[in-house]
Amino acid sequence: MRVPRYWTVKQALLGLVDAGTPGTALPTERELAERFATSRTTVRQAIAELVTEGRLDRTQGSGTYIAEPLLVEVQQLTSFTDDLGPERVANRILDVRTEPADAETAGRLGLAAGDPVQVVERVRLVDGVPLALETARLAGDLPGLAAELEARGSLYATLREAYGRGVDRVQDAVQSRLADPREAELLAVDTGHPLLLVRRLSHTADDRPVEWTRSVYRGDRFTFVARARTV
Repeated sequence: MRVPRYWTVKQALLGLVDAGTPGTALPTERELAERFATSRTTVRQAIAELVTEGRLDRTQGSGTYIAEPLLVEVQQLTSFTDDLGPERVANRILDVRTEPADAETAGRLGLAAGDPVQVVERVRLVDGVPLALETARLAGDLPGLAAELEARGSLYATLREAYGRGVDRVQDAVQSRLADPREAELLAVDTGHPLLLVRRLSHTADDRPVEWTRSVYRGDRFTFVARARTV
């Protein structure tokens, strides 16, 4: 099997990353090309993949640096805040509004098309870094939702404590996609950056659908974990 040259260079660069410390600058592309006896184009391709994977940071006009480790695990049946802790998580609320349910939302939430749903759109930050863009659509009347959510931070805690709607089970569908210009701007990445797209449908203990959410996570920063028990 023929191994692409850039892949060999990438593995060598990973060795430098693993042996180094975050914030350390790599040699220039020209120096790396000379070290590995290859072209700068090949080195650039290897670096680009490591930047996409979150192992390197590249600053225009400055250089390429070993990235800070910032891998985050997201689990089923818990909120972002529950997973990581309120001391690490912050929310930038973009919008809280009421809108008529489209056909897909109505079908998921057991509503008629055009029925009102509450929409919460926010950027989720971990240690000050924007890592996820979330748009949640919620069934039923939720008076004062913006204030309740602002007070608690966690959407699940808000639903449970303010409205008596605890989430009992969820169904997640996960796929990959590339960031569009708006997503890229909000998540501080380049357009076309790899993302994890997660669509979640949540139910209460009495089987009422309560949440239909679309979230995009930075693919270089997240691991999505699902656990199951066999019977």
